Amino acid sequence: MVTESWEQAKAGVARLFGRRGRSGEEEADGDLQQASQRLAAAQEGGERRAAVDIEADWRLRLSGLLEEDPAAAQDLRQWLADLSGERGPGGAAISGGVQYGAFQNSQIHGGITYTVQPPPPPEALPDEVPALRVPFINRTVDLSRMDAMVSADGCGSSHVDVLVLGGTPGVGKSATASRWAHGSRERFPDGQLYVDFAELRGQRGGGDVSAALEMLLRSLGVKDPYLPHSLAERTRLFRSRSAGRRILLVLDDVNEPAQVRALVPQGSGSAVLVTSNAKLGELALDGARLLSLAPLDIHSSLRILADRCGDDAVAAEPIAAERLVALCGGLPVALHVVAARLVTNRRLTMARLTQELSDEFSRLTAMSLRGEHPVSAVFDSTYRQLPADEARFYRLLGCLPCRTFDAGAAAVATGVDAPAAQTLLDVLEEAGLLEVAGDDRYRFHDLVRLHARERAEAEEPSGTRRALVERLVTHYLALTAFADRAVRADRLRIADVGELLLGAADPFAADDTPPPLSWLDAERSNILAVLREASRLGLHTPVWQLAEGFTVLFLHRRHLGDWKESLELGAAAAAASDELVPAAEARLRSLLSRPLMDLGEYEQARVQLEKALACAEVADRTDLRASVLEFFGRYWDRFHPSRAIEMYERSLELNTEAGEARGAAIASLFLGSAQDAAGNPAQALVTLRHAHQALLTGRSPDLRMAARAMLAIGRAYDHRGETEQAIGTLSEAARILQAQDATHYEAEALLELAAIAERPGGDRTHLREHLARAVEIHQDGGSPLVEQ
Repeated sequence: MVTESWEQAKAGVARLFGRRGRSGEEEADGDLQQASQRLAAAQEGGERRAAVDIEADWRLRLSGLLEEDPAAAQDLRQWLADLSGERGPGGAAISGGVQYGAFQNSQIHGGITYTVQPPPPPEALPDEVPALRVPFINRTVDLSRMDAMVSADGCGSSHVDVLVLGGTPGVGKSATASRWAHGSRERFPDGQLYVDFAELRGQRGGGDVSAALEMLLRSLGVKDPYLPHSLAERTRLFRSRSAGRRILLVLDDVNEPAQVRALVPQGSGSAVLVTSNAKLGELALDGARLLSLAPLDIHSSLRILADRCGDDAVAAEPIAAERLVALCGGLPVALHVVAARLVTNRRLTMARLTQELSDEFSRLTAMSLRGEHPVSAVFDSTYRQLPADEARFYRLLGCLPCRTFDAGAAAVATGVDAPAAQTLLDVLEEAGLLEVAGDDRYRFHDLVRLHARERAEAEEPSGTRRALVERLVTHYLALTAFADRAVRADRLRIADVGELLLGAADPFAADDTPPPLSWLDAERSNILAVLREASRLGLHTPVWQLAEGFTVLFLHRRHLGDWKESLELGAAAAAASDELVPAAEARLRSLLSRPLMDLGEYEQARVQLEKALACAEVADRTDLRASVLEFFGRYWDRFHPSRAIEMYERSLELNTEAGEARGAAIASLFLGSAQDAAGNPAQALVTLRHAHQALLTGRSPDLRMAARAMLAIGRAYDHRGETEQAIGTLSEAARILQAQDATHYEAEALLELAAIAERPGGDRTHLREHLARAVEIHQDGGSPLVEQ
């Protein structure tokens, strides 16, 4: 019986290899005979290792045959059934792929051992995706998108769906993947597998992928003795074991496309759900779908806080609760840490915690539970994977005072050239550490920015931040100076930046660049942030120079709060400068009076003008004194028209003395307006017509100021009772002012027209249109008139 069994076994294996041809069967028969002899000799000699090697060699040969020719598996099953039936006596199954009668661990022939085992229990389906430990809130839109991106219930699908969830570290990718997986069990009747690459990271040469395959093969029933050793063999075996199954494979915290490609199961209708801080855009070439998760909105964030702390706690401090979740930036990881602090310390109120987190320099430190489980650890995981040059670039960007930045600003700040900066920005965006803000700009999530700055403070030499801000403020000074000169070349300026601009190409001279005012408006918040930080660091000279050039934006677009702050910073810097620049202080304080008066802060405006006049006397510049007196005249326009006329007349004299034709024309404009306000519209019309003509002549006509002269002429016509002339002149002034982007003065003209229309017998055809446009302009500029 033993000999017959051996011969049947040998013949069966030979027939399997014979599927490759007659030579394969003969070769297998001979190899089996040699293996039997070698195995017997090894056992007789006590060479256990040699016996194991022979057994492993045949196991791999048989595995390779089955992968090359899957149909051979059917022959193998038939041969085993013919040899001893599907079950041994009593329904017992025989291990090792060979079954025989009632022998138990009996050596039959040449070291071949037959072992009878009890029948295995029904195979349990893998269900490995971790359970959520807290209620999952919102993401309904994202979950619906995921449903649509993965074939429902197989639906006869002939492919495997791959879906990649991306987004900022800590945004909730793993939780969203778990939530979707748990709700999709019916789609995958053969189970759900899970691999966390964070636990496998650091293994070289594809070791993490090999270790992942080892885990998956075990989950699919492969015992350790049968696990192949090489990555290629494990990949082939995983495909074979997953064939014919519809499974979900969740790959958590992936950072390379190769970690996904090797693990795509073979079974049609299966799916791979990937979470990654990196975008893994290369996988789109393989047909993968990419879904980026955004931070939670305020409402969803408040729901998390209420779930962890209780509805009553949130209802008791609604304002503090909203501020608290805003400081968390919509990141669930931050919300859970903050909630844990509140729950574990009953004396800590939301208001107190909000105050603590409001300090940017300690916010990340405060987002931890007794020093453990810090939010920063989420960002550390991604940061540690960056090569040295990318990590330093990340740290330095964290020192930027700007919330958004382009490649040019990033290059200047970090000290690399523009192409290198663009490449590094792309790398950080791919890693999920940067977001594209539109118009070729980038931004950090607030907490990521604080992490980058935290790493810079810990790892960069002292003085790094100051040097970076100095480069950046100089960069913005040059660009703003070019923009200022592009808008109006002959404006009065104190700052001498000729050397800075010498040899530099004017960026606003090219056809494909934005208009200078549009660029300044887009960069407004960044320039203001740079002014604040440079002022804090004591970089006085570039601060006042930048503030002076920056004011060209506000002369055309009345962002009053920003204008006021920038000039306050500039005036303070000029006063604190070691270079003693009273001319700069005079210029900036006189300019500062403008937004102060528009905001109704008249007393402050007067104080600034008095200081400006004193500084102008010290500077001993005729043109500067003329300019300050003109600004003082505008102050007196509000309270004392006759004193305003005196100021304008003196300004006109000094401008003429200094040879400032444009300054003299502007002084005439305001003199005529003051004459009109004093009740002399006839004299005003003479003065205003002269100013209008002077502004339109010369080498560089000033269309904007000429239109303002038309506005004043229209008012004077109205005061003389020449209504038709007034309407025509005011309408033309409004049209030109809009074309010149002087919207504040356009609004003045429209309000004058509305006032005329509201009189008895007035034409109200365009009244609503004029008022609506004027309100829109004042709202955009933050004018207090909107509230009146």
